[in-house]
Amino acid sequence: MRATTAMRNIFTGFLLFAVATDGRRLHKHVQGGASVAGYLNADYTSPYDTLSAEAACVIPLPPQVKAPKKNVWAFLTRTEAREVTKWLAKQKFSNATVFSGAQLMTPNKTAVLSYLDGNGPAPARYAKVQYTENNERRLAKFGPPQYGSVLVGPLPVSNATTWQHLTYPFTNGDGKTRILFGQVDWRAYIKFNNNITDSIKDITKDLWGNETHYSASVGQDPYWQYDNRITEWSQYWGSSTGEFDSYDLLPLGLYYKAQYDLLGSDKDSWTFAGWLYNDIYYRTSEEFREAYFSRGFEKLAPNLDGAWTGTDPVAPGFPADKEAPPMPVAESARFSVDYRQKYVEWMGFSFYLTFRSDTGMVLYDIRFKGERIIYELGIQEALAHYAGNDPVQSGTAYLDSVYGLGYANELMPGYDCPTYASYLNVTIEGSYGSSKDINAVCLFEFDADYSIQRHSYASNTKNIYFVVRTITTVGNYDYSFSYEFYMDGSIQVVVRAAGYIQSAFWAKNSDYGYHIHDALSGSMHDHVLNFKADFDILGTANTVELVTVTPTTENYIWADQPRNTMKLVRSEIATEDESRLFWAQNGQTQYRIVNKDKPNKYGEYRGYRILPSQVDNSSNLVNAANWAYHDLQASEIRSAIRAPADNAQITKQKDTEPVSSDPLNGQDVYNPLVDFNKFFDGESLEQEDLVLWFNLGMHHIPHTGDLPNTVFTTAHSAIQITPSNYFLYDQSRDTVNMVRLKSNNKTGETKVLTFGQADQICMANLSSVGYSYY
Repeated sequence: MRATTAMRNIFTGFLLFAVATDGRRLHKHVQGGASVAGYLNADYTSPYDTLSAEAACVIPLPPQVKAPKKNVWAFLTRTEAREVTKWLAKQKFSNATVFSGAQLMTPNKTAVLSYLDGNGPAPARYAKVQYTENNERRLAKFGPPQYGSVLVGPLPVSNATTWQHLTYPFTNGDGKTRILFGQVDWRAYIKFNNNITDSIKDITKDLWGNETHYSASVGQDPYWQYDNRITEWSQYWGSSTGEFDSYDLLPLGLYYKAQYDLLGSDKDSWTFAGWLYNDIYYRTSEEFREAYFSRGFEKLAPNLDGAWTGTDPVAPGFPADKEAPPMPVAESARFSVDYRQKYVEWMGFSFYLTFRSDTGMVLYDIRFKGERIIYELGIQEALAHYAGNDPVQSGTAYLDSVYGLGYANELMPGYDCPTYASYLNVTIEGSYGSSKDINAVCLFEFDADYSIQRHSYASNTKNIYFVVRTITTVGNYDYSFSYEFYMDGSIQVVVRAAGYIQSAFWAKNSDYGYHIHDALSGSMHDHVLNFKADFDILGTANTVELVTVTPTTENYIWADQPRNTMKLVRSEIATEDESRLFWAQNGQTQYRIVNKDKPNKYGEYRGYRILPSQVDNSSNLVNAANWAYHDLQASEIRSAIRAPADNAQITKQKDTEPVSSDPLNGQDVYNPLVDFNKFFDGESLEQEDLVLWFNLGMHHIPHTGDLPNTVFTTAHSAIQITPSNYFLYDQSRDTVNMVRLKSNNKTGETKVLTFGQADQICMANLSSVGYSYY
């Protein structure tokens, strides 16, 4: 279930180092021109005998670098947000207008490029401020309750600052949307629901005992919105009795249905519509009671809290598990950071990063060896779509941006990231106010457990890659977002999910999940996370090329008979009418973003390839998440977007189409603020500025291994963005982190060539290393 939470940790002490023995940790890296025999067979002498205190491993701090340009996407400072709030308070608005938070309005790409790539001025900073109108029963005379946004700027606040209603990023026309239950009398609402639950207290007491052992709460999200009514199913849940967030594992299998007017203001129209228990529907409390106390009624056992919901270790554990595990070490930081501008450089890569309260971390101006590959890369929305034979599971389709994907956890050194990682703090200004998240982003290099290149025993290249990571908790799930950069010029986007599943009660629903505990079903659901990748391959004029491996029968002049073989069939996506795609099975088709105007010396288009590592139309979301029905989506950036049932989509870049979704889309699923399908209107995609909208996700069918928590190892999805004919050779050849064995056939000697790599040898005592997470 969704309820934004955050853990606050404080890390004290330093990482030192590596393999566990007697409390001391040693790393010795042998390099140089030693013979292979000496390298492999020489007697080992402990460097502890010769290392001085100065040779100890320490946590490296990355050197600072000055960003070439200022970060025009940087989130609002607290000072800017306060100034905007004070300034708006002095303007003339209706007494029914209430402002609820300011964040940066992302500058238009057309304005940014003239600054990044030329001598144009930096675009002016503007704030986007959300407001509510008439959001109280007493204000009904002023009109219906609705959300909207204003644009305030330029910043900092001055005599030149103005405001205007914000409309251009939205597809619904005026940029406003209704507020469901916007004029409800909450005391009356609570009393109405209490009357429903009180009407069967004799039943619930007989089933579960004392009222402190259970509670009823709204189940589905978003509200069902049809026939100008809100339909709301509520479910009974057991109470957590320990210190763990086990609530989502304790459904009790009893549901009731109520209906309301959309505004919640007409109490006379509110109706109770029935109970559901053990897959039997009772239209009244009297009907339910008569059945319950009749002979032969089946009473279902409840889910009770206990040790099985806790995450602490289970005895006796693994053998030797109390010995310290291996730990990585870094003797130096080989990347540079401009902390003020949130700008990073590593091995030819450079980029800026920022945060948004609703969608979290976004990377901008991603370059490799000075050439921009991607203008913008970041998540747009996260959908968790459930299924089941009960109305709560069937009716749930969370759109997580409304809960705030940008409110990041403080990362735990040695667990979320290596202990030698560097960290960035983030300050978020959003609808929930100001939040300063300490150590919200970690940056580190890592040595993969496989080489990036090798051949025979003669040559081998280390696979060192760079990671930018953040983790956020949204209700019962923790999402880990990692952007990984590789020396061959590739980028990988990786999403992982962990935490407590939202479970279902086990009752005649084996078609929707496994039976995983006493009365518990692992409720099946899909995770779909939509990302935006605005490509600029050698400029903004790009084309999507498809290269498909196709079986064929060919007659060759040298063959005595036809031969069954395969060929490459090349095609292009001409317009947005063709740009809603499903990934081809078994990687049969390559998807390439290329610049046809700038081929390489062999005549091949230079570009980057997308390598994938579906949700069908939803009755819950209708038009509110049309981006979720395709794998890949490409479009030119325009006003707003929506798409049908494919896996990938592409559009033409437009400043009026900055995002594929909006956190408030769930308020009106039939006419959401951003309807992604409206992005697709047949525009040409040939040598245009292209945006790729791709989905990462997974079908999740929880099993007993998801108790107590789902684990990152299985709940993950990824996509690679890798050069394709972009360079004339493998770019990882530029690293000296390789070894080659050079044999002399005359003498029989073999030398180890290490190409000038620095020797690494350091010693660390971890017995004094301490962490405090209090």
